[in-house]
Amino acid sequence: MLAALCCLQGAAFAQGKKAATPALLMGAAWYPEQWPESRWNADLQLMEDAHLHVVRVGEFAWSTMEPEEGHYDLDWLERAVRLAEKHNIKVVIGTPTDAPPAWLTVAHPETLRVDASGRTAEHGSRRQFNYASPEYRKFCSGVAAQLARRFGHDPDVIGWQIGNEYTDESFDAATRRQFQEWLQRKYKTLDALNRDWATAYWSQTYDRWDEIPLPSGAGNPGLLLDHRRFVSDTWRDFQQVQIDVIRKYADPRQFITTNIGGLGWSDNWDHYEITRPLDLASWDDYVGEGHLDVARNAAMHDFARGWKRKNFWVMETQPGSVNWAPVNTTLDRGETRAMAWQAVGHGADAVLYWQWRDALNGQEQYHGAIAGPDGAPLPIYTEISRIGGEFDRAATALKGTTLTAQVALLLTYDSRWAIDFQPHNRNYDQLKVLLGYYRPLRDEQLTVDIVSAGAPLDSYKLVFAPSLNVISKDLAAHLLAYVQQGGHLVLGPRSGMKDEHNALNTQRQPGPLVAPLGGRVEQYYALDRAVPVSGTFGSGTASLWAEQLSTSAPDTSVLLRYGKSNGWLDGQPAMITRRAGKGVITYLGAVLDPGLMRKMVAWATSEAHVQAEFPQVPAGVEVCRRTTASHTVFVLINHGSAEAHVALPSAMSDVLHDGARVTSVDLNPQDVAVLQTEVNGGDR
Repeated sequence: MLAALCCLQGAAFAQGKKAATPALLMGAAWYPEQWPESRWNADLQLMEDAHLHVVRVGEFAWSTMEPEEGHYDLDWLERAVRLAEKHNIKVVIGTPTDAPPAWLTVAHPETLRVDASGRTAEHGSRRQFNYASPEYRKFCSGVAAQLARRFGHDPDVIGWQIGNEYTDESFDAATRRQFQEWLQRKYKTLDALNRDWATAYWSQTYDRWDEIPLPSGAGNPGLLLDHRRFVSDTWRDFQQVQIDVIRKYADPRQFITTNIGGLGWSDNWDHYEITRPLDLASWDDYVGEGHLDVARNAAMHDFARGWKRKNFWVMETQPGSVNWAPVNTTLDRGETRAMAWQAVGHGADAVLYWQWRDALNGQEQYHGAIAGPDGAPLPIYTEISRIGGEFDRAATALKGTTLTAQVALLLTYDSRWAIDFQPHNRNYDQLKVLLGYYRPLRDEQLTVDIVSAGAPLDSYKLVFAPSLNVISKDLAAHLLAYVQQGGHLVLGPRSGMKDEHNALNTQRQPGPLVAPLGGRVEQYYALDRAVPVSGTFGSGTASLWAEQLSTSAPDTSVLLRYGKSNGWLDGQPAMITRRAGKGVITYLGAVLDPGLMRKMVAWATSEAHVQAEFPQVPAGVEVCRRTTASHTVFVLINHGSAEAHVALPSAMSDVLHDGARVTSVDLNPQDVAVLQTEVNGGDR
């Protein structure tokens, strides 16, 4: 009776005048199941007053939704959605499959995850489930179906989040069998597997499929790479079960996503593969200890935007502090605002805080929140309210805008995993290497896409591939086609060392691209000290990694050479380049110091005719550019500690100040300006 009443109430609200959902959303994770229902309205009123337009609910509420097997109670959630509707707040429902209830894992212990040491997870935390378990997936499908039946046509439910931050795989016997079956489907015969993995090495040859282990540490590189691919496929299949049942009952207008954690850079599984079947990508943007690393955080936004090559959501971000870092520092006053606008500047259409209110108990009771345990606002509430008001004012200008880049950075998870398995230098940090290319590009205020190497490349003038370790023949053909059609490709160190089976390419590096490059890597060296490097655009040093290059074509030019070092590298090429078709292919075999790296990037952008998108700005000021066919929006953020004066290239409308026409802006530390201009440079 109560459920029917709630549905009728929802229909009545739906027929009334409803506020349109803004194009730019701010919100929070809200857990009504943790609080007395008498408190809900006060919480939602505070959210509305702070200009929050969306809440995420339900992703940890399985024991409340299904208190015993087969008995569902969703009436409380219906009442929460209806109350949110009264406050013009939309809802994203999380399927609760990251935290199964105790009754499930006690009655069905086969659904529990087993770690690499053979220990079975227990109830009392989360992620204790086995992602590969058919039995667990049955229960996931059941609760997702109940939710989708109930809310799949609800006008105030705008989307679904599947689970929460996919993380840990399982090493149980049943999952091992699934891995062996996955390999059998891929290779068809053991002869093919043994050949591609080169199992004659150390007598690793397999005579039966059930001999193949589920690796948890070092091992055959082919085995390790295929296991990572299996993990990605298994998480994608786990996700697909819930996508299918939600799509069966839900409106197409309701999006489906999952929130990706790991500070954006986790590599347990392939983010491009996981997000491919989703409607939009979302990730959880946390700083943890210390303060915002501007370039790193910007790169992670660009990385997230590149998973589906379109705008994304920040599904979780910290309201000042976290509880899981070594030292849980709080962001400075204004830093939370700067962080929110940086997300928007790099393509976020929504920013949601975790969490709305301090939990009274549980493992994250010290985590930052917007409201305290008494329900009253914490100091951060004022800053978040300001952000929400600014989002409201900027929503119209930002509606339909996205980022368009002249430059891309390329990644593949095969390459990331291959290097991680065998780093050869424990200090070779792939993210730091990537940021070595990214920082000077952003210092020039250039928009940068970070995309899979197999993505379409024809829209880019310049492409960098910092550590593209695995290059198959098909990927090589894709990259070469880009070059021959007029693109400029710069390969970084360790590129093309491996084929798709994680075996060494017989052509040496860069594998199938040796011939068009007109040169190759003769030998690679892990460095324990800096090596001098000099050439066309300056001098500096290389560290961590250096490759001795050679040229085999008369028109291959040497751009950089090593100075006196270990004898092997002395005077040898460190960077070479050659025209191929209408474009250029370049190979840099070293990790350069920041100064020389900046000069190399400046050379590459000049050669590729990459044009600056904004004039020079004071140090510490970040410029982000979002466009439509009709106009451009610039988001300027002063991450520095001093006031900054920015002269604009033309008159623009100051979106946050009633559209006033301005030719310059003055930004205090952590301050933000949002400026709009027509494509032709005129004022909109």
